[in-house]
Amino acid sequence: QVQLVESGGGLVQAGGSLRLSCAASGRAFSIYNMAWFRQAPGKEREFVGAITSAGDRTSYADSVKGRFTISRDNAKNMVYLQMKSLEAEDTAVYYCAATRITSYMSNDPAKYNFWGQGTQVTVSS
Repeated sequence: QVQLVESGGGLVQAGGSLRLSCAASGRAFSIYNMAWFRQAPGKEREFVGAITSAGDRTSYADSVKGRFTISRDNAKNMVYLQMKSLEAEDTAVYYCAATRITSYMSNDPAKYNFWGQGTQVTVSS
């Protein structure tokens, strides 16, 4: 079991930057692949990016590639999402998620076993 708590959301102007954090508690955090998803009002949950359990590889949605960066610190049980050049379309609730599947980085929310409560990111244009 792992519990996830996101933080760092807020209101930012278009073109600005924001860093989200995800604190994990529980045992063996470093065995999980981690990901960030987001959900805007009236839309389905959308994959943002993922990182392997060791933190040596990442994967991103095309819509955020080159603007967002995922990292993790297994010693601190933390995962981060650095967001820059934010756009109004990035407005959503952002969720941190963990999966026991480590053979590949999944973009399917159904493959993730544990979720945080989400943090709101609002980008004003």
